[in-house]
Amino acid sequence: MSRLALRKLVSPQTTCLVIVALLLIVGLLHISQAYGDQLPSRSLTLGTAIPSAKDTYKLGFTLPNAEVLGSIELQICAEGPLLGTPCTAPAGLDMSAVILASQSGVGGFTVQTASGNTIILTRTPGAMPANQVVSFEFQNITNPSSIGSYFGRIQTFASSDGSGSDTDYGGLAFAMNNALQVSVTVPPYLYFCVGVTITGTDCSTASGDYINFGNFSTSIASVADSQMVAGTNADTGYNIIVGGTTLTSGNNIIPPLATDDSSRPGTSQFGINLVANQDPQVGQNPSGTGVGTPTNAYNQANLYKFVPSDTVVTVPLPDEPRKYTISYIANIAKAQEPGVYVSTLTYIATANF
Repeated sequence: MSRLALRKLVSPQTTCLVIVALLLIVGLLHISQAYGDQLPSRSLTLGTAIPSAKDTYKLGFTLPNAEVLGSIELQICAEGPLLGTPCTAPAGLDMSAVILASQSGVGGFTVQTASGNTIILTRTPGAMPANQVVSFEFQNITNPSSIGSYFGRIQTFASSDGSGSDTDYGGLAFAMNNALQVSVTVPPYLYFCVGVTITGTDCSTASGDYINFGNFSTSIASVADSQMVAGTNADTGYNIIVGGTTLTSGNNIIPPLATDDSSRPGTSQFGINLVANQDPQVGQNPSGTGVGTPTNAYNQANLYKFVPSDTVVTVPLPDEPRKYTISYIANIAKAQEPGVYVSTLTYIATANF
């Protein structure tokens, strides 16, 4: 894991000792790879993408036509995404104890069959409209044990048990990697990396995984920044979400900004945005040949926010590599409890093929 941390003692003027560490772990890329138009906008997003970890998988796709839907099969293969070709379960992958945690755009599905690398969802067959977007969240899946690329095969059926001819199908791919830099060298691709500093949009220059906020003071904000680069040739672009927690020390916390707010020294608060700021002076505007921009909540100078699972960047079209600078601000009140305050943040990029 890559780590980004911050540590410095409180200034003499502050009556409490506050040591802050901010750890930044690279969100590992998740890429869908299209092999036809049967199921558009399909994606498979992993919660952590760490080898051998218990993980959450989110499957999404669009039903292109009005149809009867009774069952869905998801199969994970080591060889490739094309139906009709050999499919070997990736070493270490175990989906036999999967839990269907949620479903949207459709209802009534339960897990009928779950094995090492296959899940079949079932329900009473029912009509579905054209262009219906559906998604499913699966929990309690053990990831493959090795870093590398793996492939998914999706089929939908009118029957309730995955029998008969499929109605729609599609292939996709995802990758697991513990490194900061993640790239795909064959199209379609998602280019994504995170570091304290990155030269231009070259992920090979990504450096650093530990941020030091410096001395805390009740009269001035503590600031820092990190950077990430993203680009894709996916037809409908990509999204980047931020996960993790605010700064905590045992049961003590520096409260996150649930809504956009300015920096207020003397008030305990933690927030981020993705633009250049003057109050306090920190960060940069997005740069590079791409045209991506942060979402509205994180695109306002001098206003900060932090809500885990928020989407911080949305790009609806294929885009050249684009560099984003994440600005972090933290303030403390005089009554802030002393301790070592730590946060672990995760950035996850998903290509929308």
